[in-house]
Amino acid sequence: MAYLVPSEFVTKMVDAGESKIYMATRDALIRAYMAGAILALAAVFAVSVSVATGVPLIGALLFPVGFCMLYLMGFDLLTGVFVLTPLALIDKRPGVTVGRVLKHWGVVFIGNFLGALTVACLMAYMFTFGFNTDGGKIAQTVAQIGEKRTVGYAAYGAAGMLTLFIRGMLCNWMVSMGVVGAMISTTVGGKVVAMWMPIMLFFFMAFEHSVVNMFLFPFGLMMGGHFTIMDYLIWNELPTVLGNLVGGLAFTGLTLYSTHVRTAAKRSFS
Repeated sequence: MAYLVPSEFVTKMVDAGESKIYMATRDALIRAYMAGAILALAAVFAVSVSVATGVPLIGALLFPVGFCMLYLMGFDLLTGVFVLTPLALIDKRPGVTVGRVLKHWGVVFIGNFLGALTVACLMAYMFTFGFNTDGGKIAQTVAQIGEKRTVGYAAYGAAGMLTLFIRGMLCNWMVSMGVVGAMISTTVGGKVVAMWMPIMLFFFMAFEHSVVNMFLFPFGLMMGGHFTIMDYLIWNELPTVLGNLVGGLAFTGLTLYSTHVRTAAKRSFS
């Protein structure tokens, strides 16, 4: 599978972060839009399979197909740029500043949200035949997910918020491993296998992914979920974004960078 050793692919991570900072805003927005849309399709596919089979594990096994497609096409998720672009800043690459990193995050957030929202609208129309039916079991399931993962957290107050944040951290620990996985092989098959494993894990464990939620919650609202837009923003999206940032950067980006690029001095036994 043409495996690259960590010292090689971590350098590629820093290079990728730098290239994203220099990317034209138009290109960053389009790539983020497509990533959000494809991941949303994968999410509704996984939920559909889980509902049809009654076996959530099957949905989790199949969900990574969307992640693999979007990364093979060179599209960008917010969770990925959270890990890669700060490394270029830490590595002091020319022209990479805090302001430019934040601007890129903002562009990718907007693109991901618009792509996911587009698919949410299309799926809502399709499942309800133009909002003339209730959408069936799949729509009801997504509405229930939206309720459980907004007002469900709110019912526990601060403990619920911390739980949400931790689930966001754990999510992007795994998702960022998938992003890195795309860099450890030079073959399509190798990339897919390396991406598939951590993405399957995060989805089955119901960790909180900010971009997946950009689809699930608007779709759930359209399908009659008993929560509000503010519930979604305060009790899911914003804490999830922060958890995704901390988890991906701390558990994956900084650990790999610090031990494979900025390695400590070798031990001396003399």
